[in-house]
Amino acid sequence: MNASPRLVTVDEFSIGQRLDNYLLKKLKGVPRPHIYRIIRKGEVRVNKGRKKAEYKLQLNDVVRIPPIKLAAEKSIRYSTNFIDLLSKSVLYEDEGLMIINKQNGVAVHGGSGVNVGVIEALKDKYNKPIELVHRLDRATSGCLILAKKRSVLKGLHQQLVKHQMEKRYIAFVKNSWSKKYHTIDAPIFQNSRYSVVDVKGKESISIFHPIKNFQGKDYSASLVEVEIKTGRTHQIRVHAKYADHPIAQDDKYGDHLFDKVMKEKGLNRLFLHAKSVTFTNPTTNEIQKVVAPLPIELEDFLNKL
Repeated sequence: MNASPRLVTVDEFSIGQRLDNYLLKKLKGVPRPHIYRIIRKGEVRVNKGRKKAEYKLQLNDVVRIPPIKLAAEKSIRYSTNFIDLLSKSVLYEDEGLMIINKQNGVAVHGGSGVNVGVIEALKDKYNKPIELVHRLDRATSGCLILAKKRSVLKGLHQQLVKHQMEKRYIAFVKNSWSKKYHTIDAPIFQNSRYSVVDVKGKESISIFHPIKNFQGKDYSASLVEVEIKTGRTHQIRVHAKYADHPIAQDDKYGDHLFDKVMKEKGLNRLFLHAKSVTFTNPTTNEIQKVVAPLPIELEDFLNKL
């Protein structure tokens, strides 16, 4: 039996999006030339009519998407345990947004060999539009904001662009650090695999505030709070390395010998946690702060030192 076309109604998050870009998002893994081909052939319809690739979608447009076979395309099923984990991780929720305490090892979205991400699972659970306001590395735990309304997403993005949202992290880094603020203002350039400090890069500012120094016979380290003024890929991890204070158990930017010692002492994950976010809630127009407690495995590690 041949598969039937899908009829998808455009939600508020997709208003103004080009038809070709919309299809690329809906048909993950389908090459762009194939997307253009099915549009040209009229296999894709909007409100039962042909549209060009550059057509800007409107709210409640009905898009007909033809069945496309892909070897990689699978019907993803989210385990009950994963859904329960996300439900129990909610730190705050209202009609416009949700903030969860993302666990270490959980991807925020699918891709790069990861089928299951936070955003796909939550869309499946609620069967409603929901989008990431920002991202966290898979290895980083803590506060992750998701928008349930386009107006909220837009408002929070504006706060990010204008540096009006405060995001603070807790990290455990190599080498002791004097107890004062350290501002790292160094541009970050992202290549295909890594982010590096480079004059070709974009403005990137991180403020490190040492909380406590640790000294052992085979290591010295510091627990620090980090405030980021910009949001570049791997920003804290790159700036920590640049300052000669790489984060413990960072497999991309860390120090191998330091990480080996930390593993012997019981640390088995990246010690980077998104501690808190402070912002103006677009729905209530009030300043709001949400805090994610330090995971128990990181608390236990510190208590053993």
